[in-house]
Amino acid sequence: MRRPGVIEKEMGSIGTLKDLTGVFESLASTQVAKVKDKVQMSEAFFDLLWQRYTALRVDPKKRITYRDGVGDNGRNVLVLISAEAGLSGDLDMRMIESMQSDYDPKNTDIVVLGSHGASQLTQRGIPYIHFFQIPETDHYIDVTPVINIVKPYEKITVYYEEYLSLGQQEVRSINLVTRIQDMTEKSEEGVMTDNETIFEPSLDEIADVMEVSMMSLALSQTILQSGLAQAASRFNAMTVAEDRAGELLGEYKLEFHRSKRAESDRRLREVLVGIKKKRRERAAP
Repeated sequence: MRRPGVIEKEMGSIGTLKDLTGVFESLASTQVAKVKDKVQMSEAFFDLLWQRYTALRVDPKKRITYRDGVGDNGRNVLVLISAEAGLSGDLDMRMIESMQSDYDPKNTDIVVLGSHGASQLTQRGIPYIHFFQIPETDHYIDVTPVINIVKPYEKITVYYEEYLSLGQQEVRSINLVTRIQDMTEKSEEGVMTDNETIFEPSLDEIADVMEVSMMSLALSQTILQSGLAQAASRFNAMTVAEDRAGELLGEYKLEFHRSKRAESDRRLREVLVGIKKKRRERAAP
């Protein structure tokens, strides 16, 4: 049995770990609330932009996927939105496993956002062509560099982590281009064409700018959504870790008391043996 002093030192370490996981749990809970507000604001702004766009389009079948410079390289790209740190549970690992079913190195490139996803891909020997760090959600997320890289691809699939509830997050994927195109085809009212309205610059140029803005905003939304899911996953991971640390602390306390009792019993036996030895020495002629 280990000495009480050794057990007591380990108890101190576990107690510190329990306190740290409690702090991270509180931080993750605060982050969930912040990012959730930003997601809702982003969705409201997208809806407002969408209303303006649906009143300014020409033919939806000629928009978005058929513009110059879009989808002209004949390749596909997978965009992975991961965490910057490794405290997001198993979400990134699950996302990469899901992504591998769509990954064909012959005609598919990978763009990864987040340091943790990049390290996970490297460990698995999966190459990526570009890596971007994800800024803190308290700052403006400029996805223009990402949009400029993925625009030439024929198919743009974004893998991200979706927040369903504080206790449930799932890996999702969307086609960034067809998602907006599908929304376009559903809109049939309130259309203004250049036959009845004068546009300066041209209607096509205005639509081009708005479509790029919507693609950027859609990608920003997925980044925020992924950050929300990661914060919730981090909260759950820290809750589990704190509970486990509490269980270990309880186990160590039991072991500590048993060790103290055993040490006391050993000392008592030593004292009794010493007393018996002295009695025998006195009784000897």
